[in-house]
Amino acid sequence: MKTLNNFDFNNKKAIIRVDFNVPLDENFNVTDTTRIEAAKPTIDYILSNGGSVILMSHLGRPKGAQDKYSLKHILNTTSEILGVPVQFASNCVGAEAQEAAKNLKPGQVLLLENLRFHDEEEAGDVAFAKELASLGDIYVNDAFGTAHRAHASTTIIAQFFADNKCFGTLLAKEIESLNKVLKNSEKPVTAVLGGSKVSSKITVIENILDKVDHMIIGGGMTFTFIKAQGGNIGDSICELDKLDLALEILRLAKEKGVQIHIPVDVVAANDFSNTADTQVVDVREIPDGWQGLDAGPKSLANFEKVILESKTILWNGPLGVFEMETFSKGTIALGDYIAAATANGAFSLVGGGDSVAAVKQFGFEEKMSYVSTGGGAMLEMLEGKILPGIAAILD
Repeated sequence: MKTLNNFDFNNKKAIIRVDFNVPLDENFNVTDTTRIEAAKPTIDYILSNGGSVILMSHLGRPKGAQDKYSLKHILNTTSEILGVPVQFASNCVGAEAQEAAKNLKPGQVLLLENLRFHDEEEAGDVAFAKELASLGDIYVNDAFGTAHRAHASTTIIAQFFADNKCFGTLLAKEIESLNKVLKNSEKPVTAVLGGSKVSSKITVIENILDKVDHMIIGGGMTFTFIKAQGGNIGDSICELDKLDLALEILRLAKEKGVQIHIPVDVVAANDFSNTADTQVVDVREIPDGWQGLDAGPKSLANFEKVILESKTILWNGPLGVFEMETFSKGTIALGDYIAAATANGAFSLVGGGDSVAAVKQFGFEEKMSYVSTGGGAMLEMLEGKILPGIAAILD
């Protein structure tokens, strides 16, 4: 796997695909700088080794060139985080971009305008990719969040850098962390899969059954499994067309010697609201008119035992509707257990939008071994897919 260490960046221009698709408020202030900070180690490394840096990214889903999606809005924040004044080109291709790249001196940084202002980016257009490639000497992909897309700047561009392409620090860490779970894991391995739908996790479940010893199933998925086994789930969320699939997963797990842990009790509510009446009930006996919205105390005690005995932990999806304080206790408790296991030497990987949001919200970020930056990309890797952005560098 080629990384920054394989190259001499002295007097070289590195063109880096970063993921600066950051949230902005109504005054175009960046409200979460995580993604920019995540790219800093790669940029710092190249600058400190005598190179210059050309940054390319998308922002949002623009229809053509739209001012509200211009990367000029993140220029000041990027300069502050990197500690160097960042130059800006108001197009990512064409004369201005060519001129700005040509004049770039070692130690300088240039940010190109939003790639998605051009339809050719998402179309994976070869001519567009070639024009981007002409700006730099070495191509670095450091955007895990877009590595599962065969876009011009994430995949196609790599073909113009025969041997001069590598992974940035962030992307290399993502691959390494996922491989630690999927290929080089220390046993016992536990996967915690939450969220509302079995259908969105089915390929993940099928792919990782061979790699885990325990699987904790939580969140809304719980009720599809419970109903499939004949339980009463009241008004809880359920995928009625996936009941056979749930039973098949249980059968497969048993065949492979994987222990599946499903909640035995839940916090049920008479309304989907933070102020609803609640009661703790057996997961198989939820009264009509009530819905399970969080894991109950007996379930949490069971999960705690499994997690504290684990050496490798993957967490993808919350245990309840953590956005409402009333139903956040299960997810917080799970975070506490994983943090404790990590402190005792386990390797913990957190990924997938909702679990990352929960980890940030409840202050667990520093207590996990690794928190992934790419939701869709991570899911596809867990499904066993080779991501085009990664394959292009390895090619």
